[in-house]
Amino acid sequence: MEKKPKSVDRRVLKTKRAIRNAFAKLMVEKDINDITIMELADTADINRKTFYNYYSGVYQVVEDIERDILTSYEELLGGIEFKQYMNTPYSLFERFSLLINMDPEFFGYLLSMNGNVNLITRIMRLLKDKTCEVMVAQLDLDAYKADIMLDFVLSGMLSVYQHWFNSDQPISAEEVSQIISTMSFSGINGIINNS
Repeated sequence: MEKKPKSVDRRVLKTKRAIRNAFAKLMVEKDINDITIMELADTADINRKTFYNYYSGVYQVVEDIERDILTSYEELLGGIEFKQYMNTPYSLFERFSLLINMDPEFFGYLLSMNGNVNLITRIMRLLKDKTCEVMVAQLDLDAYKADIMLDFVLSGMLSVYQHWFNSDQPISAEEVSQIISTMSFSGINGIINNS
């Protein structure tokens, strides 16, 4: 008899999301070393016992966040043929919008962490390494050149999304992705010529 994969209880997902969002919200205000379990539980509107049902401490929340983002990103990267996207790059950048739109509150807090750049830097490093791995394999690129190219594109993209989250968001995440796509593949002339 074949075992069915265990589905995750929606209450568990809801509680873990509340903890993640509370953590990201607190990271906007203070350093990770200054966040207490009590404060995290209060912000997530749960008790400490509930927190300890899922995590042993604050750093385990960070590990869970990094793992979840990387898993979601790997799923979004799955099936991408980079050669196909070289002519229509927006589809590629649209996947970043999908990642953000999965949990806009969390990513809003995450990208508002001006003082806590270590977490964002680690997450961007994970995403860059995964993207580089796939691109090098598919496009026969030199790994060092791909690394430089992705540093340029991802740091610019991060800066743009941070600016967008910290503004009144006059355009959609999809429109932001379109601009980033055009800038990455066509440069400034691409934006001017499409205006």
